[in-house]
Amino acid sequence: MLTTRQKSKVIKDTAVHAKDTGSPEVQIALLSKRIVELTDHLKKHKKDNHSRRGLLGMVADRQTHMTYLRKNYPRRYTSIAKKLDLKK
Repeated sequence: MLTTRQKSKVIKDTAVHAKDTGSPEVQIALLSKRIVELTDHLKKHKKDNHSRRGLLGMVADRQTHMTYLRKNYPRRYTSIAKKLDLKK
């Protein structure tokens, strides 16, 4: 679970403008952070299928945002992919 400080730091690092909280870049960054944390949790708790299902939903949601950026804003897509080290 992301704390408020962690979340605001991620938003600050990836925001497109000063009051940005909902751009695809911010959403992708927040989802990536949550995915990493949940992946670590699932390494310890292998049988936690409820969390695994949530993880799959987050991965699908992030992929949807990435596809949107790739189709409509290729420059923004490459910059966020490079910043977060996401490859496709």
